[in-house]
Amino acid sequence: MIRWGDVSGRLDPSRQVHLATDSVFSFHLAPAAAAPAAAAPAAAGGFQYGEYDEKLWDQVSKKDVYNKWDPNSPRSTRNFNPFETFKGNSCDASGIYPGEPRYKDPIRGDANYQTMMAEKADAEERAANPKPGNVPGCPGCKN
Repeated sequence: MIRWGDVSGRLDPSRQVHLATDSVFSFHLAPAAAAPAAAAPAAAGGFQYGEYDEKLWDQVSKKDVYNKWDPNSPRSTRNFNPFETFKGNSCDASGIYPGEPRYKDPIRGDANYQTMMAEKADAEERAANPKPGNVPGCPGCKN
C-alpha cells in the first residue's frame, strides 16, 4: 500500500492506493519479444513483399528489378519500375511509396559523387532507350 501525504508531510488516509487492486499501478513483466522471423512467401491471395525487401536496395538491385519489369503487365510488388517517382518520392524495394500502407524504409547503399555520376549516366541511358510499352498510364506504371 502507498500512502500520500500533503505538503506538510501529514498522511491522508483517504488517499491510499493498493497496488494489488489498482490497475493503474499494476506492472506485469513479460520476457522480451523475439526478433521477427523472416517474411515467408505470402499465401494465395496474400501480400508479398518485393524480391529485395530487407536487402540492400542500391543501383545494382534496382537495375535487376528494372530488367525484370514488364510495363505491359499489371503493377505489383514483383513487377514495378524502381526508378519511377510518385509525388517526388522514390519507392521502396517492393514498389511502395512513402505514406502508403506497408511502406518500408529500404536499406540504402553508400552515396558518393562517383556513384551518383554513374547513376546519372544510367538514368540518361534509360531515358534515351525506354522499355517498349513504358508510357504514362501503362499497366506496370504508378503514374
